Amino acid sequence: MKILDWYILKRYLFTFFVMLLLFIPIGITVHLAEKIGKILENKVPFSEVMLYFLDFTIYFAHLLFPLFLFLSVIWFTSKLANNTEVIAFLSSGVSFSRFLRPYMFGALIVSILALALGLYLAPMASKGFNDFNYKYLKNNKSAVDNQNVFRQINDNDYIYVSSFDAKQNLGQNFTLEHIVDNELVYKISANSIRYIEKDSTYRLMSYVKRTIGENGDIIENARRKNMLFSFDLEDLTPVEYIAETLPYGELNKFIDKEEKRGSSYISRYKLVQYRKWSLPVSVFILTIIAVAVSSIKRRGGMGVNLAFGICIAMVFVFFDKIFGVLASQSDFPPLVAVWFPNVLFGILAAYLLYNAKR
Repeated sequence: MKILDWYILKRYLFTFFVMLLLFIPIGITVHLAEKIGKILENKVPFSEVMLYFLDFTIYFAHLLFPLFLFLSVIWFTSKLANNTEVIAFLSSGVSFSRFLRPYMFGALIVSILALALGLYLAPMASKGFNDFNYKYLKNNKSAVDNQNVFRQINDNDYIYVSSFDAKQNLGQNFTLEHIVDNELVYKISANSIRYIEKDSTYRLMSYVKRTIGENGDIIENARRKNMLFSFDLEDLTPVEYIAETLPYGELNKFIDKEEKRGSSYISRYKLVQYRKWSLPVSVFILTIIAVAVSSIKRRGGMGVNLAFGICIAMVFVFFDKIFGVLASQSDFPPLVAVWFPNVLFGILAAYLLYNAKR
C-alpha cells in the first residue's frame, strides 16, 4: 500500500505545482497586456515593474490557490479513472477511505503551505502589489479614507477632520473631544491641522480649547499652536488595503486597535483575518469533492469531469466573492461570510463522498 500512497501523493503534488506553473505565466501575460499602456505612459522603472510582477505572482497564486488545487486533483484523478487504475485499486480490496488517505496527506502539505503563504509571504506581496497599483496604475488615486474622518484614538479621545490631504499632511476642520465617564471634559478645535515631520508635532491654525467647568467654561485661543498627540498619520488615515499587508500577529493587534477607534473598515479587516484560516480548510474540502467527482469512469471521459469541476469551482468563487462584498459593505458578520462557502461545500463533499463509497 505504501507504493500506492507514494504514487498518488507524487501525482497530487506534481500536478498541482505544474498547474501553478502553467497558469501563473498566463495570468502575468494577460495582466501585462492590460496594464502595459499605463506602465509605459508613467515611465515606470524596469526594476519596479519586475518587483511588481513578482508580487503579482505571489498575490495571484495565493488568491486562486484552492482552485488550482481543485482542478489539478480532478485532472490527474480522472486520468487514473480513465486508465481503470482506480477500479484496479478498489477491486483489490482497498476501501475508498483508504484510497483517499494519500489525497488527505497531500492536502495537509498544501494547506500548511497555504497557511504559511497567507500568514507571512502574501502580506508582503500584497503591499508591493497594491502600492504599485495606486502609484502608477490608478493615477495616484488616494488609498486612504480622507473624507469626514472620525476616529477614537484612545479610551477617552475622539478626533474628526472634514478632509485630509496625505501629500501635504494637512487636515481641515479638526476637532478633538476628551470624554471621561460619558462627560465632555474639554474640546479642541482648529481650522486646520498639519503634521510637522521635523519635530513630530501637529500644527493647529485658529486654535480654540474649551474646558468645561462647574462655574463656567474656560476658553483658550491661539492663532497658531504646536501640539503633541497620541496618534500618527497612519493611525489617523490607514490605507484601505492595510490589513492585507500585515503579518498575522500585527493584524490581530491592528484589528483590536481599530475596533476601539470605531473604524468603518473593521468588517473588511476581519474578512482578511478569517480568510487566513479558512483557506487551508477549503483545501481539504475541495480535495474530497474533486476525488469523489473524478474517481468514477464516465462515458464522456475527463472532459465531463473537468466541466463539472469548473462549474463547482465557479460556484465556490461566486459564493466567496458575494458574501465577502456583503460583509464589507453591510453589517453582515464577516465570520459567517468567510466560513459559509466552506460549510456549504463541506456538506456537498460529505454527500459526494458517501455516494462515491457506495
